[in-house]
Amino acid sequence: MHEDVEEGSFCMSVTIKDIAKMLNVSHATVSRALNNSPLISKETTKRVQKLAEELNYVPNYSAKSLVKNKSYTIALFFSTIDSPSVFFHETVRGVNHVMTEEYNLVIKGIDDLNDDYTSIDAKRFDGIILMSQSDSDNNFIYNVREKNIPLVVLNRDLEDGSIINILSADKKGAYRAVSYLIEKGHRQIAIIEGKKEYPASRARTEGYLSALVDHDIAIKKDFMVQGSFTLESGYRAMKFLLKRKSLPTAVFCSNDEMAVGAMKAITQAGLHIPKDISIMGFDDSQFTSYINPSLTTVRRGINELSRVGAEKLLNVINHRQRNIGEKVYIDTKLVERESIATI
Repeated sequence: MHEDVEEGSFCMSVTIKDIAKMLNVSHATVSRALNNSPLISKETTKRVQKLAEELNYVPNYSAKSLVKNKSYTIALFFSTIDSPSVFFHETVRGVNHVMTEEYNLVIKGIDDLNDDYTSIDAKRFDGIILMSQSDSDNNFIYNVREKNIPLVVLNRDLEDGSIINILSADKKGAYRAVSYLIEKGHRQIAIIEGKKEYPASRARTEGYLSALVDHDIAIKKDFMVQGSFTLESGYRAMKFLLKRKSLPTAVFCSNDEMAVGAMKAITQAGLHIPKDISIMGFDDSQFTSYINPSLTTVRRGINELSRVGAEKLLNVINHRQRNIGEKVYIDTKLVERESIATI
């Protein structure tokens, strides 16, 4: 038996032409049936696919890529690989969940390219998913668009209506979180912000401010402390807040990792959560229900956001569609646990 470089090969060296001979049809018919072509009858397609399954058919994508001018590789880019660990894990898990076995998934950081985009081309990548964390990604986005590579951008609201853009409703989620604290009787509410250059961080701060304004609560600048989405930054920010003459009764943290860091600082100061200070997180990371007290937070659904983005990209690639722009918002949900007290 021989290898069919034109269309694909089977394990055990069985080829499309061998299958065609067994069924007394052309190898083109077999190829089309395996790809669910509407040109082939349902009966023939069923026969071909049944025999292929019995023979443990495995397409040779390296061979197919030569003919179809495809790499069978999709790249998932982050602004930086040096991201919060849970955020990184959930993004990869969501994208990988919908990747079919014919595609290889490559994970890279834009900052590692050092503004050299020569390695980004349509022959290397069939499509690109960008988990955008910063406006600094604009040059990368422009470069990918110029090379006509199918692109989906996650996590950052883009003005370019021609790009598929999947977003989390962060401002709405933060607004609901702070409103919940107000409903629980809190008026002295601080915030530990994420990195200012991250659009998601700015959206959460805007939600915090809007909730205070809409409930006629004065905004205190010394209750707004900068963090960087890490455990350590949450710890340091909370230590700063604990030095205030008037302590907050509640702290809204722009992600769960900073919330855990803040909880450690509060405990070290001899205070109790939520009796003395209530803590609210954002993201609903896997660990939030296991810490003591368990963390009230906003479920952001990075996994779902990434999964939807991957599905959109595969649809463009597999149907050879034009990269038609679309903006999709993934809603958030408040998750009540033990870290908030009622005043």
